[in-house]
Amino acid sequence: MSVAELEGLTFRPWAEGDDLRLLEVWGGPRTPQAHEDRAMLRPSSDEPFARCIVAELDDVPIAAGVVYSSSLHPQRYWFYVEVASGERRQGIGHQLLALLKAELPAGAQLKSRYTAAAAGENPDADGAAGFLAAEGFGLINKSMLVVVEPSALPLPEFAEDGLVLEEAATGSVELSTLVAEFYNAAHAWDPSTMTVGLTQTMLLGPHTGAKGAVVVRDRAMGEDAPILAFAVSYEPARPDAPTEVLLGWNPELDEERAAQACRDLLAMLVHQFPVQLEVDTAMVPLGRVIDELGPKGLATIVTTTNIVATDA
Repeated sequence: MSVAELEGLTFRPWAEGDDLRLLEVWGGPRTPQAHEDRAMLRPSSDEPFARCIVAELDDVPIAAGVVYSSSLHPQRYWFYVEVASGERRQGIGHQLLALLKAELPAGAQLKSRYTAAAAGENPDADGAAGFLAAEGFGLINKSMLVVVEPSALPLPEFAEDGLVLEEAATGSVELSTLVAEFYNAAHAWDPSTMTVGLTQTMLLGPHTGAKGAVVVRDRAMGEDAPILAFAVSYEPARPDAPTEVLLGWNPELDEERAAQACRDLLAMLVHQFPVQLEVDTAMVPLGRVIDELGPKGLATIVTTTNIVATDA
């Protein structure tokens, strides 16, 4: 049966209370990523731009789709759609996407994502992958949540006139500036407009859960030695979970030096306890370190999120 054959199928804008109505039909999200994705569904607006459409079958909401703009990543619009499990493979997602595209400016490009657990525990991943591929989305990046085990790396040698580890205030201008520069450099695949102010709002401010930060410098480069790499720690999702860490490097470093800075700092972070990092395919220096640890069983990929776009 196709969408054209589904009697009683109608489409309308998102309305207040649709999140609860759809929750009754969809059930709870199966993965943390699904929970975040459902948060994309929102009332339509012009500032910021968002369009959200709900599909109803006999006046019961069964599906919803959204496109919206991000001022941080302005090149593409985010797209998300979800259809009740019993109504899939009938073209409802395709019809929602077509209606949403009609609301976009000419030539607008879309991006979306889907997450598969490392052990294949997300039964929706294959369906999402097939749907997005059929709609012309191609892979632009892969983002992995990785847990690095304690003592996974040998400790580096620190010296007053060489490599040093320092605590850094999450509100410092030096750290905020470097984090913004790192973020923008690491997102060439989806250009960003991260600023010092946004860094505080989104990554370093107290409301983000940031607990503290450490940096690595090489005093052999002079008294005003720049930061080579930084790590910001966040409250874990559960008390027994590894500490979540944002680890980055000075984008002015070449790949070899950046990888060594990441290796040195990560060795300190996991000296006694595991940490969880997010690493994507554009983060080559850190990826090199994780690739060294994986075959030894010292780093485990927990989930992989595929990011796809219509202009891939």
